[in-house]
Amino acid sequence: MKKTHIIAIIVIAIAIGAIISTSGSSSAYLTFDEAKAMDKNGDHSKIHVVGTLLKDENKKIIGMEYNPEVDANYFSFILKDTTNVQMKVVFGSPKPADFERSEKVVIIGNVQGDVFKADKILMKCPSKYTEKEIKVKEQNIPNQ
Repeated sequence: MKKTHIIAIIVIAIAIGAIISTSGSSSAYLTFDEAKAMDKNGDHSKIHVVGTLLKDENKKIIGMEYNPEVDANYFSFILKDTTNVQMKVVFGSPKPADFERSEKVVIIGNVQGDVFKADKILMKCPSKYTEKEIKVKEQNIPNQ
């Protein structure tokens, strides 16, 4: 075998090893019921949960707690997952900007007791992606 063939085989083996090692540690999208079962079994792996915020008729988030004067690193809210199971989410950092405008939320973390301890919060704000109507005021321009 040529040296180039041996080097190519080694590079391929390293690439395969890297793919296998990262796929084993990647996080999965689960429901709150699955996350609770993992907690009961002692599995505290980081997972993703997709859900929606509970809002009242005035579009205010139900169950949101954030008081930066008392503790700026405590933020909690209730999230409803894709199977309509609700759970309290606790985030140990300040409330993300524009959180109230979010419709879908992805939380990354794990269940600890009766709450979901989030390490990251990813938000989908549809208003950021819709085109805004631009109104142009007509002006009377005299004929030349």
